Amino acid sequence: MLKRTVGRLKRETSVLMFGAASLGQVTQEEADASIAFALAHGVDHFDTAASYGDAELRMGPTISRVRNDIFLATKTGQRTKKEAKEEIYRSLERMKVDSVDLLQLHAVGSMEELDRCTAKGGSLEAALEAQSEGIVKEIGITGHGHQAPAVHLEALRRFPFATILFPLNYYMYGLPDYREAVDALMEEANKQQTAIRVIKAIAKAPWIEGAERPYATWYEPFDQQEIIDACVHFVLSFPSVCGFASAGDVHLFPKIVDAVERYGTMSKEDMERILSGISGYTSVFGAPTSIA
Repeated sequence: MLKRTVGRLKRETSVLMFGAASLGQVTQEEADASIAFALAHGVDHFDTAASYGDAELRMGPTISRVRNDIFLATKTGQRTKKEAKEEIYRSLERMKVDSVDLLQLHAVGSMEELDRCTAKGGSLEAALEAQSEGIVKEIGITGHGHQAPAVHLEALRRFPFATILFPLNYYMYGLPDYREAVDALMEEANKQQTAIRVIKAIAKAPWIEGAERPYATWYEPFDQQEIIDACVHFVLSFPSVCGFASAGDVHLFPKIVDAVERYGTMSKEDMERILSGISGYTSVFGAPTSIA
C-alpha cells in the first residue's frame, strides 16, 4: 500500500483513506469485514464523521482495538462551540477511543459556513478547546461543492488548519474556474505544509431520477475496474495529495484498494484516453456557481 506524508504532521499513512460513510447503514458484521479487509491491505488512515449514520458505532469494536496502529479522523458538522464540543465527545464515546488524530470542521463549502465556524462562539473554538484537552491532536476543514477550494483558501488565511479535504476528480479539474481555484489552494497549502486530502475521486454523476441505485453512495460512482484505475491514477498524480477517501459503499472498496495497489502501472496517456472518453461524466454537484 502506497504511503504519503500527511503535511506538517510528518506522519506517513496510506494514500487510500477508509471513507467510513460506507458504514453508515451496514450491519456490524459487514463493517467488521470491511475494516478487516482494509487493515489486511495496509490501509491505516480512517476518516469518518458524526453525521455518517451509525459509522462511528460500527467502527468502535475494531478501531478501539487497533487505535495505536492507525490514523483516525472524524468530523463535526455543528457550527456553535457548545454543540460541536458535545458532538466531539459523543464521537469518542461511539468509537470507544480517548482521542482522534484529526477533528475536521465538516461541510464548510461556502463563505457563510466558514463565517459561522470561525465566528466568536463557533465550532473552531470547540476544536481548539478539545485540542487543548488532548482529545483532538490536529484540526482540519472539509467542504463539498464547486466553492470548496476558494472557501478553503480563505480558511487558511484565517487559521492554520492542518488538513483540508475537498472534491477532486478528472472532470471537475477540467472545469477552468475550478482548476484555477484548486491550483491556488494547493499552492497555499503547500506553503503552509497543510495536508491535502480529497474526495469524490471515482464519482461519475448525480443519480438519474427514477433509476436503480445499486450502491449506497448519494451519487453514481464508477464501478468498472479500468475506470476506477484511471480515476485513482489521476488523483494520485498530484504529488501534494497525501490521500483520497474511498467511496461510500463497502462493495466498491476492494476495487479501489486494487487500483491503489497497482498505481503506477497505467500511463498518463491511457488515463487521459479512458477518462476523456466517458459518456455522462459530469460533476455530482451540478452546475458551478460563483462564490461572489
